[in-house]
Amino acid sequence: MAADCQSPLELTMEGSCQPAQEDRSELLDLQWKMGMAVSSDSCKSLKSPYVAVTLKVADQSGQITNKSFEMTIPQFQYFFKQFKEMAAVIETV
Repeated sequence: MAADCQSPLELTMEGSCQPAQEDRSELLDLQWKMGMAVSSDSCKSLKSPYVAVTLKVADQSGQITNKSFEMTIPQFQYFFKQFKEMAAVIETV
């Protein structure tokens, strides 16, 4: 999986080299919570679990913004799997 990347290229998770992005954001914080949707206007009994995620990011100028999204449990499991794969790649660097 090793790829020999030279600046201004970056190594992707798949191990390939791609042009580096000039506009980058820095992850400052990640918060999550698990919830249960119990009802809605169209459905009286949802009982649907979800994970709500809020990312605090800073752009190159230092501007801080929050980005929020919700995921179903299968989406969160896939998200978690991708983070584990990224951690494994980072350990090899």
